[in-house]
Amino acid sequence: MLSHTFNGLRAVLLFVVVGITGCNIQGNSEGSKDGGSLEGVGSAPPTLSTTAEPSLNLLVIGGTSGIGLEIVRRSVARGHRVTALARRPERMPFFHPQLTVLGGDVLDAPSITNAISQNDVIISTIGMGATRDPVNVFSEGMKNTLAIMNASNKARLVTVTGIGAGDSKGHGGFFYDTVILPLMLKTIYDDKDIQETLIKKSAAEWTIVRPGFLTDSPAENRYHVLTNLDGVQSGNISRADVAHFIIGAVEQGLYIEETVFLTN
Repeated sequence: MLSHTFNGLRAVLLFVVVGITGCNIQGNSEGSKDGGSLEGVGSAPPTLSTTAEPSLNLLVIGGTSGIGLEIVRRSVARGHRVTALARRPERMPFFHPQLTVLGGDVLDAPSITNAISQNDVIISTIGMGATRDPVNVFSEGMKNTLAIMNASNKARLVTVTGIGAGDSKGHGGFFYDTVILPLMLKTIYDDKDIQETLIKKSAAEWTIVRPGFLTDSPAENRYHVLTNLDGVQSGNISRADVAHFIIGAVEQGLYIEETVFLTN
């Protein structure tokens, strides 16, 4: 009886988490450092020119929604040629002459080989909803991605993980760190930890991006770029701002072999 009650409460909490936030648990709107402001902490966002020179061939894995879709929209507007790869390509909500939409699954290497081999920059933004089931899509998908990149002599890789991966654990605030992460997201972030380790051991020119709590707000370009999390607690950041950072990092060759944390 007690087990049934616990499972029922856990299911209710999972329903609330997924239903209200879609697995993006919003904390304080502003991040903090030792309980105070982040003013002067970290680096400013990259400054983007009006258009990109030269234009690049970008592959966005998971490009039909969320951060991936924001990257796609902004990249084609800047003149890049973009391939969006997704398990359900029919979900792409817009069309553009510079955009190619392909179906593929990172767990099925042959389905993503051509897309990776034909692009200059690989951007991985795959995600999933809250679960306690075993997860391997991030680690196994990255194994496939890195193997194809190596065979194709492709170097530049940007991967989005999140708050709770690696040494960002403990920087999400009390409720996230003690309830949401261990009860609802543990298997996801265990696999993201493996994913990050694979990336760091690879020969790729990698950047790992850990955003704070994601929102659908417009880009404000006032977020902080942090590589040292001592005393830092995450705030929110919009998907549009994460896309802004990734495009800047790709165009300007920034933060290679670095793990960055983004928060307002």
